[in-house]
Amino acid sequence: MDWGEVSYYTYRLGGTLAPRVPPRLGYWLADRVGAIVFRLSPKRAIVQENIAHVTGLAPDAETVRQIARRIFCNQAKNYFDLFRVAALGPQEIRAAIHEVRGLEHIDRALARGRGLVVASAHFGNIDLASQVLALYNYRVTALAEHLRPERLFQYVRAQRESHGLRFVPIDGSLRPVFRALRANEIVGTALDRNVTDEGRLVEFLGSPARLPDGHLKLALHTGAALILCFSRRLADNRFSVTVEPEIALQRTGRQEDDIVAAMPQVLSVFGRYLRSYPEQWVYFQPVWVAPPRPSAAATQGTAPTSGHGASPSENLQENAR
Repeated sequence: MDWGEVSYYTYRLGGTLAPRVPPRLGYWLADRVGAIVFRLSPKRAIVQENIAHVTGLAPDAETVRQIARRIFCNQAKNYFDLFRVAALGPQEIRAAIHEVRGLEHIDRALARGRGLVVASAHFGNIDLASQVLALYNYRVTALAEHLRPERLFQYVRAQRESHGLRFVPIDGSLRPVFRALRANEIVGTALDRNVTDEGRLVEFLGSPARLPDGHLKLALHTGAALILCFSRRLADNRFSVTVEPEIALQRTGRQEDDIVAAMPQVLSVFGRYLRSYPEQWVYFQPVWVAPPRPSAAATQGTAPTSGHGASPSENLQENAR
């Protein structure tokens, strides 16, 4: 059986059915599907190990299991959103976004005329929340994993581009990316998905991890600004989008030194979001290269607190309401 073809027809079926399903029912069904997939998927162990690194708990801890289950449910909801995004009108997309904070950071960066690299993670739901940038009349070109077969990639690309965003395969020509930055536009890229297996070994949340550095290389090479942006699914399935202040890049002309200097800033922001909202990280690939080491708090049966003073389990309960 060709699983690529199965995936293609599954996506097409989803794209046909999802726009016809009322959102409240669609999210309810997606939540149930996610819970079932959580119990059956071999990816569960990977997700729980990633979350163990984030929380400082053991991979088999009940809090980690609850967070991992919520991740699978959130991802199922993300697919529901992807399948219906092309059928949504501008007002419906605006209604799906509860708030957008920090757009002034984008405007300030673009005012310098060198373009802007916006890096995000598989956090919240980029497929729907990112559409708000196009609605605010920003021109965005995003790098995307080249799905196979080709017609699956083209179908998903068409859904994502339905409201004005542009997507280019990360393994193809980067000319559209450089052209966009020269035109003082935005280029979007991922800071957690090591698609090309050329990631950098870094210390992240206390353990060695392999993460991409393409966002840094691109910004340093072109002179563009670099900003991190995250979306977050709320309890009512609307989204909060936060644009972080610009990363302060040193530009000595020695790229390796400049990347080493900037990476801790990027990881500090990313780590803050992970520890505050771990259930939002819908990522299903290994990140760390060593097993998690439970923290002292974990051995006493408690999770470390996030930057907002709440433990991951408390945030999970709040977002599940």
